[in-house]
Amino acid sequence: MIQKGALPTAPGPIGVFDSGYGGLTILRQIRRLMPQYDYLYLGDNARAPYGTRSFDVVYEFTRQAVRFLFGQGCHLVILACNTASAKALRSIQQNDLPELDPQRRVLGVIRPTVEAVGDISKSRHVGVMATPGTIRSTTYELEIAKLHPDIRVTGEACPMWVPLVENDEYDSPGADYFVRERIDNLLRRDPDIDSVILGCTHYPLLMGKIRRYMPQGICIIEQGSYVAESLQDYLTRHGEMARRITCGGSVRFLTTERAETFGQNATTFMGEPLSAERVSLR
Repeated sequence: MIQKGALPTAPGPIGVFDSGYGGLTILRQIRRLMPQYDYLYLGDNARAPYGTRSFDVVYEFTRQAVRFLFGQGCHLVILACNTASAKALRSIQQNDLPELDPQRRVLGVIRPTVEAVGDISKSRHVGVMATPGTIRSTTYELEIAKLHPDIRVTGEACPMWVPLVENDEYDSPGADYFVRERIDNLLRRDPDIDSVILGCTHYPLLMGKIRRYMPQGICIIEQGSYVAESLQDYLTRHGEMARRITCGGSVRFLTTERAETFGQNATTFMGEPLSAERVSLR
């Protein structure tokens, strides 16, 4: 469990964590909807990707990040990473927060997407395209079954999609093969799919290719807007948490990799130049 210790009690920023850069697509949407708050983004780029790691390793890495962000004054942390949300969120909520600080909260990106899909799918056949780790966890299937038991879910692991984005190859001709291959495979397994969840925060950068090869009439569900709207609703309903968040409209970026490298690559995700600070989670 996360070791208990003295944590800042004064209001602080909203923490946003991801294993790398993908969570920046979530942060971008959250800031667009709620620019008044302060944000602290942490990317564990030195140990990315998380998608192929075991449950125990992802849990350990994620709780290190959560503990770090709590130490930086965050009372609310968003796991803007599907793998961390699938493999670590429930354990942190149930096992760690009660001992560390029951008043702090850690939220994920899967539940808001699952809540929305029930109103989107008409055929009740939904596809999920995600990292191998997220697909193996069956988290989407389990969460959708709880809220929408009539929906059939088909998951498709896309092991090459994150490397394409991380290596700045997402718009290259070589990416077409890997995008089309996985979409064709998914729809071959269930031709009745009418909605596809992009279950990885890197995937919006592949949207041009995804739209090209996804048949017309199939709704492509990006997570960012749903997570942002869900967070806004959460803070509206939980005024006590909203009062623990500072409102200066600022954002800081932290990374476990070289700050210069992070700043260069993250600009692609945020659409604006940025600088970062290097930190250690060990």
